[in-house]
Amino acid sequence: MTIAGSDSGGGAGIQADLRTFAAFGVHGTCAVTALTAQNTRGVEAVQTTARAVLRAQIEAVLEDFRVGAIKLGMLATPTLAREVMAVLAAHRKIPLILDPVLVATTGARLGTRALATTLRRDLLPRVDLVTPNIPEAEALLGRRVRRADMHAAARELLDLGARAVLLKGGHLAGGQVSDLLLTRHAEYWFHQRRLAGEYHGTGCTLSAAIAAGLAKGRRLSEAVTDAKAYVTAAIAAADELAIGKGRGPTHHFHAWW
Repeated sequence: MTIAGSDSGGGAGIQADLRTFAAFGVHGTCAVTALTAQNTRGVEAVQTTARAVLRAQIEAVLEDFRVGAIKLGMLATPTLAREVMAVLAAHRKIPLILDPVLVATTGARLGTRALATTLRRDLLPRVDLVTPNIPEAEALLGRRVRRADMHAAARELLDLGARAVLLKGGHLAGGQVSDLLLTRHAEYWFHQRRLAGEYHGTGCTLSAAIAAGLAKGRRLSEAVTDAKAYVTAAIAAADELAIGKGRGPTHHFHAWW
């Protein structure tokens, strides 16, 4: 299940998550937190979902489907974030993956300034994995994060209550991209050559792929490894789509088309 915002351009959010679930062979369900008017060039408008409607969406899914994992994406406001966690309080056995969406790739804000505080205080202690990029980690920690202190930053996020952290280093300069998966008992580094181009929805796709892997019974390190490989291939094949006039989507169905 994905609980996130809708991207009218289809490159990120609910749309990217559902395509990723399908690519991994699992049935996707969703609850929409916000409607966005956006395309590959930017976000034009955002309309959040009413609390009661958001709650009804989540409850409708959970009372009928056997949900193997839940990905949390754009939660938009502290009020909606707290509403989501209140509904999920009765379903603590379902793995929760938090992609702390605060700002779009284009720079548009997808959450209020108080949302980072709510995520830090109310959500991190409840999630099984949080997947921030560098700007999101900085917002959650309230400080700069450089390549040399990625491990320290991930440890701080663990200390705030998350069971595991996948800190993504793609926003740091250099020809190599390094991501760190840190749990309370182990750490795993993922290094790869930086791929050319800038694309839309990579963070949504990665966290959704991890959720799909967990839903299929993969261990966390295995689910992250599979998801990283999937996203890398989806980015490498993105030019086959050539969609939009800005940052286009990754190629979610690269293995089949």
